[in-house]
Amino acid sequence: MSQSEELRFTPEIDLAARRLGGMVLEATDEFFAPKERLLEPSAPTFDPDGFDDRGKLMDGWETRRRRSEGHDACVVRLGVPGVIGQIIVDTTHFRGNAPDSCWLQGALTDGAAPDEVTDWFPLLGDTPLSPHGRHAFEPDRQVRVSHVRFGIVPDGGVARLRLLGRPLPDLHAAADPHGRLDLAATVNGGRAVGCSDEFFSSPHNLLMVGDARDMSDGWETRRRRGPGEDWALIELATTATIDRIEVDTTHFKGNYPDRCIIEGIHAPGAEPKQLPAEGWVELVPAAAMQPHLRHSFEVTDSPPVSHLKLRVLPDGGAARLRAFGTVDDEGWRRHGLTQLNVAHQQRAEADLLACCGSTAWARQVAAQRPFADPDHLAEVADEVWASLDDHDHLEAFAAHPRIGERSAASWSSQEQSGTASAEEHTLQALAEGNRAYEERFDHVFLIRAAGRSAEEMLEALRERLTNDPETELRVAAEEQRQITRLRLDKLLREGRP
Repeated sequence: MSQSEELRFTPEIDLAARRLGGMVLEATDEFFAPKERLLEPSAPTFDPDGFDDRGKLMDGWETRRRRSEGHDACVVRLGVPGVIGQIIVDTTHFRGNAPDSCWLQGALTDGAAPDEVTDWFPLLGDTPLSPHGRHAFEPDRQVRVSHVRFGIVPDGGVARLRLLGRPLPDLHAAADPHGRLDLAATVNGGRAVGCSDEFFSSPHNLLMVGDARDMSDGWETRRRRGPGEDWALIELATTATIDRIEVDTTHFKGNYPDRCIIEGIHAPGAEPKQLPAEGWVELVPAAAMQPHLRHSFEVTDSPPVSHLKLRVLPDGGAARLRAFGTVDDEGWRRHGLTQLNVAHQQRAEADLLACCGSTAWARQVAAQRPFADPDHLAEVADEVWASLDDHDHLEAFAAHPRIGERSAASWSSQEQSGTASAEEHTLQALAEGNRAYEERFDHVFLIRAAGRSAEEMLEALRERLTNDPETELRVAAEEQRQITRLRLDKLLREGRP
């Protein structure tokens, strides 16, 4: 494949695709053509003689003529949450009945029903449409969404809606209790980011849900007439240790590869063209392939990897690729950082407030996204905290329960686990010390409780009671900084508390 051909490959997938679980949930009107056709995977068709008792049969979503002010809209649940990079609005065959314009809003619902969502935010402002055309728009912002609301002004019909982007599901929900899952699957955030050839079908199909329905639902290259081999490059959902890989050639009978080799590399965050030529580790040595068969390979002693390369020798096709493994600590942190970087501002601030209760701190840290890595996030968190005044510090202190008291907040309970086995007289002394401390300094006694016993915290409390208010405020602010760092790491590794 030439350089110009390779550049045409796009790693983005249709996040609203029905095969991934995308669905039009509701629409204000669908008198002439049903809302479900908006996500039909095939290209729109037109039958000049097709009519029924409601009028012309159209391959798309079409509303009746509006006789009052307003617009029509529908709500789409994405098949997999993610970040939309391109919006395709196709009005093919809608000539005298196309909308004048359209708009798009997004939301991340956390399981709420669409009619309960109130925090829709704009992804595309009111934008003109033309009849019988395929329109491509870039969203106004790169934000993770699970649902979109698509509006047409004032009425009319649209043949297809495609929302191309990067899948970013919550891996905590997808993984088993040990952090194990299929890291290559699209629904888990894996994606094809390059290939040597996709003449017959795309490598995106390798990572789709379920079994391939036929040969077109896999990846197939043209017949190679010279030396060499074909390959597909897969970016895993996050870095992980792979223990089993499946290569499925179901439906590929006269055109399966003769052999395959699977390699991995640890280069998280690297663009395909930035991946080094050296450093690839062979996870599956050259293995003979069979037609119409699911091949399973155990992988032993695998280092953490972020990308896989499926090499097929010399050419041919495969239906599916599965890469099962366990997410490592770095993988969880990178996953959490990505989620934070592309969260809507309000969502990001809410997540950060769980780490530090100062609204000014959360707002300013969220405004400095994206962060290059967890260390960058920690540095910004420290810098912002140091820039705040006493009022902001006291607001953060007030978000903490007293040491020794039961708390509904899971992180506070975990951090104060040292008090769980404390004797009653120690807990009583802590309660008395808390009261004395608050009377003297007018704010809660704050200490980085993680890893400390109740006796150690009681000793620190008694020592700090001798401080003057100005000194103690600085000491408490430093404790809050340390707590914030610990909680930011928890946010990245574990998700929201």
